[in-house]
Amino acid sequence: MSTQTLIYLFVGASFALYIGIAIWSRAGSTAEFYVAGGGVNPVVNGMATAADWMSAASFISMAGLIAFLGYDGSVYLMGWTGGYVMLALLLAPYLRKFGQFTVPDFIGTRYYSKAARVVAVICLIFISFTYIAGQMRGVGIVFSRFLDVPITLGVVIGMGIVFVYAVLGGMKGITYTQVAQYCVLIFAYMVPAFFISFLITGNPVPQLGLGSTVDDGSGMFVLQKLDLVLTDLGFGPYTQGSRSMVDVFCITAALMVGTAGLPHVIVRFFTVPKASDARKSAGWALVFIALLYTTAPAVGAFARLNFIDSVNEQSYSEAPAWFKNWEANDLIAWRDKNDDGVMQYRPGDAFEGAPVFAQSGTGASGERLLENAATHSENEVYVDRDIMVLANPEIAALPGWVIALVAAGGLAAALSTAAGLLLVISSSVSHDLLKQTFRPKITEKGELLAARLAATAAIVVAGYLGIYPPGWVAQVVAFAFGLAAASLFPAIFMGIFSKRMNREGAIAGMVSGLVFTFAYIAYFKLANPAANVAENWLFGISPEGIGVIGMLINFGIAIGVASITKGPPLEIRKLVDSIRVPRGAGEASNH
Repeated sequence: MSTQTLIYLFVGASFALYIGIAIWSRAGSTAEFYVAGGGVNPVVNGMATAADWMSAASFISMAGLIAFLGYDGSVYLMGWTGGYVMLALLLAPYLRKFGQFTVPDFIGTRYYSKAARVVAVICLIFISFTYIAGQMRGVGIVFSRFLDVPITLGVVIGMGIVFVYAVLGGMKGITYTQVAQYCVLIFAYMVPAFFISFLITGNPVPQLGLGSTVDDGSGMFVLQKLDLVLTDLGFGPYTQGSRSMVDVFCITAALMVGTAGLPHVIVRFFTVPKASDARKSAGWALVFIALLYTTAPAVGAFARLNFIDSVNEQSYSEAPAWFKNWEANDLIAWRDKNDDGVMQYRPGDAFEGAPVFAQSGTGASGERLLENAATHSENEVYVDRDIMVLANPEIAALPGWVIALVAAGGLAAALSTAAGLLLVISSSVSHDLLKQTFRPKITEKGELLAARLAATAAIVVAGYLGIYPPGWVAQVVAFAFGLAAASLFPAIFMGIFSKRMNREGAIAGMVSGLVFTFAYIAYFKLANPAANVAENWLFGISPEGIGVIGMLINFGIAIGVASITKGPPLEIRKLVDSIRVPRGAGEASNH
């Protein structure tokens, strides 16, 4: 059976499974649509949370970033995993004990204000749509390569699949679909890692293989070999970072705090029966997440070694099949700058931006005719970093069924998170804006219809952002974490741990943090990307890390405004006490 047939078989079977689960678990009430009825087992919820949290950025892009950034890529590992621990310890059980459907629900009730609820919805929509752009882009990349369709069409197909099980099943359908998606994505991530680790080091466990010697007789460890290969080509050492300590700290902190403020992850803790189950499901999710995150550094290192061996100093006419496969989808390209017919992989950009077709036809070596070459570097090879995990099995010449499995896993990772984000958006519109704010007398049936219509509209917007994303998948997702850190996290944190924080302070803080962070990111990434260099950054902090400053602005303004305005009413202070006190412990003392 051919590899392409296996891909169609694996992907088709996984889609049939997801849609079947959605039909089986169709939501019949708003409680089932928003929080799966609140009766999900902690282990099941932990697995669904892991799938929801491990997005296309985790599966597709993170190891690719580590492969090309080396030491600098460690911020993604530290930030995302550390943030999940923070979420599990600081927020999850308290929010579950609060017992509402959504994050804006908590903020609106805790700050006794419809305006606070609306501001939280706006923050949530900004975060979710920024995040979902990366997921839909990941869907398009997988479809474009493995199903041989353009990225745009791949995004449209992904929109259709998500529409079926997110709009039909709501949180109930998504929860059980995400359990299946976790099984698919973790199996798809680990199997090629085992193969490649064994081929390179003779050790099949990738976590141990990364610290082993290369099985080529040199006696060098994997990272030693990678450092040597890269420095010989003119790159910096793989194990040495180029970012400033301040920027590394801020990116890591922004990712950590942003994780704790992500609405689509927080809402998962509303689906378990009680607060203690929220802690248990958070612990199980961390176990499930660790399987992938402890493997990613090895996958990144092995991918970079294999990529260099396969591409550098190779004649283009004899280029491996995987290169031509990805080249056909415009995700890797070569421009023969010195007319020797050999691919030169060196530091610097091969093209000014993305490669541009000059005309139809081929060059002297059979290459595609491309213009827009970068004249400031000797590098002739352009590679989209998001393809490394997906291309890894092909580069290593693994069996066709492994390639097919990776295709199914990449789609599972992107679709699981996209569905969770779409549900958060739709529930915020139908429950928080309509039911709780503008149309309190709406019937449950009308609210459920509004939720499904909002999810449909969100899918269309998400598809557009997937076709025209503002950056690599993991970078786009990093911006979402920064926005979450600067807007929602301080309001949630102070809502739980500060009885003095009032609505005026919370609203002022959320607005100021969101506006500052979004403006900073938009300026350097959209309005003036040429200025996106360390010399122009505020305090040397990149757009990926600026969420920390936004968070501090949020805290500072919120505390300042709260200190000069009237405190929250007595019932709100009692509410804060009740959230923090375990069941059966009696009432909290105000002394």
